[in-house]
Amino acid sequence: MPVKKLKKFLDSHDVEYVSVSHSPAYSAQTTAEAAHIPGKELAKTVIVRINDKFAMAVLPASCRVHLGHFKVAVSASHVELATETEVEKLFPDCEKGAMPPFGNLYDMEVYVAEQLTEDDEIAFSAGSHTEVVRMSYKDFARLVAPKITALT
Repeated sequence: MPVKKLKKFLDSHDVEYVSVSHSPAYSAQTTAEAAHIPGKELAKTVIVRINDKFAMAVLPASCRVHLGHFKVAVSASHVELATETEVEKLFPDCEKGAMPPFGNLYDMEVYVAEQLTEDDEIAFSAGSHTEVVRMSYKDFARLVAPKITALT
């Protein structure tokens, strides 16, 4: 159960967070609506392949990853979106498309859009299509150590 794994990790690091249950939602924008969070404040996790290594791109739900900008920002020769099959294999404990942005729990680097660093809090899917976690961005950054970059 991905939500339990995430909560156990947060609890073990004495992080304050709020868990928000909502009706099932299968896209970042509808998740934001269901959880009553503005789309620019809900972070979505997109799995990308940078050269031959998978990574997480974390950006506002209302935005799309601009692969060209991202490729330049990370000085990569190749950046592409992971396929659905690859994502399912990488996150067998998460519901399809609901990965939390904790690459450290999945041995992946995390790249965060600059816009998300401007807010005091970050909210994101907790591994299911019915629960969002909201916590301070400062705690998120401390635990995940994301690389801040241009993604959009």
